Amino acid sequence: MQKHQMLIDGEWVAAQKGEYFESFNPFTGEPWALIPRAGAADVELAVAAARNAFKNPAWRGISASARGALLRRLGDLVARDAEKLGILETRDNGKLISEMGAQTRYMPQWYYYFGGLADKMEGRVIPIDKAGCFNFTLEEPLGVVAAITPWNSPLMLATWKLAPALAAGNTVVWKPSEHSSVSALEFGKLFAEAGFPPGVVNILTGFGNEVGTPLIAHNDVAKVAFTGGDRTGQAVYEQAARGIKKVTLELGGKSANIVFGDANLDNAVKGVVSGIFAATGQTCIAGSRALVERSVHDEFVRRLVDFARTAKMGDPLDPGTQVGPITTKPQYAKVLEYIQIAKDEGAKCALGGTAASRPECGSGWFVEPTIFTGVDPKMRIAQEEVFGPVLSVIPFDGEEQAVAIANDTQYGLAAGLWTENMGRAIRMSQTLEAGTVWINTYRATSYMSPFGGYKRSGIGRESGLSAMREYLQEKSVWIDTSGNVPNPFVMR
Repeated sequence: MQKHQMLIDGEWVAAQKGEYFESFNPFTGEPWALIPRAGAADVELAVAAARNAFKNPAWRGISASARGALLRRLGDLVARDAEKLGILETRDNGKLISEMGAQTRYMPQWYYYFGGLADKMEGRVIPIDKAGCFNFTLEEPLGVVAAITPWNSPLMLATWKLAPALAAGNTVVWKPSEHSSVSALEFGKLFAEAGFPPGVVNILTGFGNEVGTPLIAHNDVAKVAFTGGDRTGQAVYEQAARGIKKVTLELGGKSANIVFGDANLDNAVKGVVSGIFAATGQTCIAGSRALVERSVHDEFVRRLVDFARTAKMGDPLDPGTQVGPITTKPQYAKVLEYIQIAKDEGAKCALGGTAASRPECGSGWFVEPTIFTGVDPKMRIAQEEVFGPVLSVIPFDGEEQAVAIANDTQYGLAAGLWTENMGRAIRMSQTLEAGTVWINTYRATSYMSPFGGYKRSGIGRESGLSAMREYLQEKSVWIDTSGNVPNPFVMR
């Protein structure tokens, strides 16, 4: 097996305790890499390196334009290595090479975009109401950012944090998921090649309680950017609050994909399949609830089941595979548990509902694409995030009921809407409680457009201009121009 090292202060090092843990290939179920098991002592070293780099003129002293040039150079290197990085992602997390490759090929655009924004975050001159005073504002970096990323789209979701954080002039300590660290460590080699000074980006690998907890709590960490489940996100938020740290949280979802009777049903079927079976349902924006207008419910379900039944399962490195394995063994067990819960609650299994035993699935952690009908909106399967290829189909009557059902969850990350009525589309885009609403499409993202959640789906925004502001703080500067200090005992 490959044995990897971590990146601290520009050096590739083992964990202080010299311990390693195994990373598993979800398709084979076998370990394939050894990852350093960092601890609190490694956190101290990494944060110190990031803090020193933040103060060092080699980083703090360069212009915003120079930072932008470094990011654009990094984007070029990511483009060069996109194929290799995509393969590593697939081996480590089991998602399709067609998806991981598409993500790694698209990732350079974030570094180009935020590289371009680096020198365009301008302060303001304020026509202040105080005579004899000149007032202006500065946009300044926060300091050390802790970036904690999940296993489902490791490099893409890290990029959503790294690009704006670095463009704004911060330094970073990045903790990838213990289930998908290999691609992060390979990616880390590109920072020095791009010309970033040592310590600007540091990568620590290990487990949440051993690395994530001391990293979040560290006094020199100014901001925490986290993507993951809402329960873990709540714990991150609570811990960050003790240090009055800024946070960006991109958390879970139970997104509704809403199909009206006037929709193009063939397109809607594809959109619903894309929302839940693409990425094996292992995505925060999974459209795990299909709300279908009663007038077309039966016909839509028939078409949906027929189409979903054709999904090709197997080796995620095969470009023809459409549904890959579950990334981790515990998550595999959790998905099967939720399928049983749905059956016990009385939902009707129209497709799948079991672990996959097809020969092409080998010994990996596969679950058959599963569709439940007869789902009541209050059932657990309709309220709780499964994070697997499990769809709940819920009928509705009319626009008002569709909105009510869609909004009746603790989550609000995304929603999809399939209709030919543009008036309805505009109305519902305003009433759906979700950070992203897709109309006659699903799972579209861009470096230009903000992404984030309502309710328990998160705080703050990633991508677009909004993301830059998450990594900056505003300073107000006052200058006396009168040459005369007035009464010192009265507030000016």
